[in-house]
Amino acid sequence: MLTAKPVTKLTCIVLTLFCLSCKQRNIVKHNGEKDLISFKPVLGISYTEIARRSQNGLSFNSFGYQLEPQWKMQFVSNDSASIYSPTKKRFINFPLTRGYDSIFNTARSWLKVKTITKDSLIVELLKAYADSVDTRGAKVYMVFYADNYIKNVLHGDISHCKSPNRKDSVYIQSLTEAANKDFKKGFAARQPAELKSKSPLVTISKRYTEPTMLNNFDASYDYMNPEFDITIDKAYANFYYSFSVFVDTAGQIHYGKPLTVFSEKSYEENYIHLSTAVMNSYLKYYLNFIPGKTLGIVHTSEIAVHVTGNRGV
Repeated sequence: MLTAKPVTKLTCIVLTLFCLSCKQRNIVKHNGEKDLISFKPVLGISYTEIARRSQNGLSFNSFGYQLEPQWKMQFVSNDSASIYSPTKKRFINFPLTRGYDSIFNTARSWLKVKTITKDSLIVELLKAYADSVDTRGAKVYMVFYADNYIKNVLHGDISHCKSPNRKDSVYIQSLTEAANKDFKKGFAARQPAELKSKSPLVTISKRYTEPTMLNNFDASYDYMNPEFDITIDKAYANFYYSFSVFVDTAGQIHYGKPLTVFSEKSYEENYIHLSTAVMNSYLKYYLNFIPGKTLGIVHTSEIAVHVTGNRGV
């Protein structure tokens, strides 16, 4: 059980280190480690995820993906879990399937209970492949506090737990330095690059992903793979090209790759030649590119652009 002390940064660090030690505690009683787990002792308790980290203690990977605490959930029964939808602003019931060795599935996710009490819950994410599950785990851990514990003991202060730590900042800085030497090592920006038009002849719209039950209400695609539709009126010809560009720390752009499939190599080479010309003329001339940043650190990142040219009359 967690002690009734005010939350501090040290408290969160200790809990995270405990989580990452991977020592199983069978606090929810069931007949042996390999038997089906029972959630009966904690039914109806609402938990809020306060931290999500990999085994090395980082909340970012080399692609810039951030492990964010997002879930709110409660176990309704041994075969049902209620998970909060930030889009619908209410809890939605999902079927819950229990496996052996404290493994369960809900909301299209496979999870393994590491420790669970009426105050806290730690689960490990599992990787699924078709009809099989890798029980060795993904080495990513979700840490929950019970809402009552957050309210009555922590007095609602969980900001230290949810915030990236210094280790994350040092890691992002190292990725940034590598990208400064080679723009192709650019990584996803938590605050993605922005595009601004300098001409009324050029319009820009950013594509957004709607969080739904099908993607587990995860809109991380929008910062991992930012996409922009760009329309150029009075262009030299009618055209449409989809390709990626790297936006460096100075706001300069570099060609990435075409975002289409080619049946022949010659078609790909011609496409790259023409789309590069569009980038070097229209995009560099008519647009301002504001580089992305993560944890306040400006760095190179890759974005996708879908460019339409309208010749007009």
